Amino acid sequence: MKFTIYQESRTGKRANNEDRLAHCYSREALMMVVADGMGGHYYGEIAAQIAVQTMTEAFQREAKPAITDPFLFLQKSMSNAHHAILDFSGEHKLKDSPRTTCVACIIQDNIAYWAHAGDSRLYLIRDGKVFFHTRDHSRVQMLMDQGVITKAQAAVHPDRNKVYSCLGGTQPPDIEFSRKTPLEAGDVVALCTDGVWGVLSSDTLAAGLKYPNLLKAVPLLLNQAEISGGKSCDNLSIVTVRWEDSYVEDAASASSVVSTQTMARDTINTRLDEFGRNPNYKSELSEDEIERAIEEIRLTIQKYSK
Repeated sequence: MKFTIYQESRTGKRANNEDRLAHCYSREALMMVVADGMGGHYYGEIAAQIAVQTMTEAFQREAKPAITDPFLFLQKSMSNAHHAILDFSGEHKLKDSPRTTCVACIIQDNIAYWAHAGDSRLYLIRDGKVFFHTRDHSRVQMLMDQGVITKAQAAVHPDRNKVYSCLGGTQPPDIEFSRKTPLEAGDVVALCTDGVWGVLSSDTLAAGLKYPNLLKAVPLLLNQAEISGGKSCDNLSIVTVRWEDSYVEDAASASSVVSTQTMARDTINTRLDEFGRNPNYKSELSEDEIERAIEEIRLTIQKYSK
């Protein structure tokens, strides 16, 4: 595999960042995941952390070096994350269980597989245009599908942040799966929270991600999203990959290209920030509270590490 990948998360104008994201890859498989937590106190970010960490740890166990059944992996790991969040809620006797959206993608053998619950999105950009993006599991999307409201009305609808499928809710998540989607050299796959896509049009996203150097393109896109979000700018998180199996290296971006051909079969490279340790994830918790939360997350996830 050969690809360029970049991820970034920003707090925006919110007091805390409840988004979490990660990517990891073996010699033959790549996984990306984004989660947008919902819940009082710091529990929303814990729900998102549990979701992302559950999936990355499962990938580290099962990518040997490829995932045997990508769709089954996505279904099982998302369901395990859902139950782990419920366990955390039960152990803490929370009246309102923390919840999180989740979108994840696996790429191997030049084929992309993805799944999502909620309104965090995946975009597939081909030839500088949006070839596909996931359908939100939200009330406003349902109203749009029924022809009750327009896209412009949806953007300002009071229920625009309400989702009907998520991990950690009282109902089992409605996880929606893609078809096996072959990738072409130059394709861009981007996973992001609504803080990004909610203020940037699909055309703007596609235009911002058409440049080969994602390390420069993505921060500029997030800058634009922050400006568009204004004083109420939500958390903004995105992980994006440019598939480059036929890539011709140039001086501007050669250092950012990942080639897995020389990786050992049992090697996994992971980018996942530990809860409370990323300065972009603002938190009012003390160091002791962060340490305690990290341990609780670890113990919760451990039940599903089989």
